[in-house]
Amino acid sequence: MTKLRVMLADDHETVREGLKMIVNAQDDMEVISVASDGLEAIAQAQQLLPDVLVMDISMPSLNGLKATQKLKELCPQVRVVTLSRHDGDGYVQQLLRAGASGYVLKQSASTELLHAIRAVAAGGKYLDPKLAAKVIDTYTGRPNGPRSPAKVNLSDRESEVLRDIARGYSNKEIAARLELSVKTIEVHKANAMRKLNLRSRIELVRYAMFQGWLEDN
Repeated sequence: MTKLRVMLADDHETVREGLKMIVNAQDDMEVISVASDGLEAIAQAQQLLPDVLVMDISMPSLNGLKATQKLKELCPQVRVVTLSRHDGDGYVQQLLRAGASGYVLKQSASTELLHAIRAVAAGGKYLDPKLAAKVIDTYTGRPNGPRSPAKVNLSDRESEVLRDIARGYSNKEIAARLELSVKTIEVHKANAMRKLNLRSRIELVRYAMFQGWLEDN
């Protein structure tokens, strides 16, 4: 089995070594390089082209936000997962706009990071469920936010697809699990998000948290 090639960027050696042990303990992934700042991360990523780069936000020389923006310009194929203690919605929005495919909190269980790495490597996106719990009130109170569940009738298949997407699975992974085509999954996703007036995956995850879909994740 071909392993996922993972790169780590964090300015704390203890954190880097801990993450390296966690990743290398998995059968399907391995750490190919580590960096201690943003500039070093960009240089190594350009040379090695990892499948996934796990990037801290607070680093010297060049922070994680600017490093992500620059890296996506130079190597758009490299997937970035932000790993940070910052749980503010502003940080999440900025990193996702910069090109990050995932955002995981350092205070979450290590399984969240592993799930994020696998999800983004497969072409999906991943948002730590704890982030959704902190900002759900902002979105459920908006006039243009998700519609009330009582006013929306989702089919069982639409609900199932949205649940899996909110948990970080890609359309391809969901299609394989449900034994459907990727196109069919995309149609179910589009129909469900239209019914719920959801415009992005961030809003979808927040809706999922509000519905209690992620409590067993």
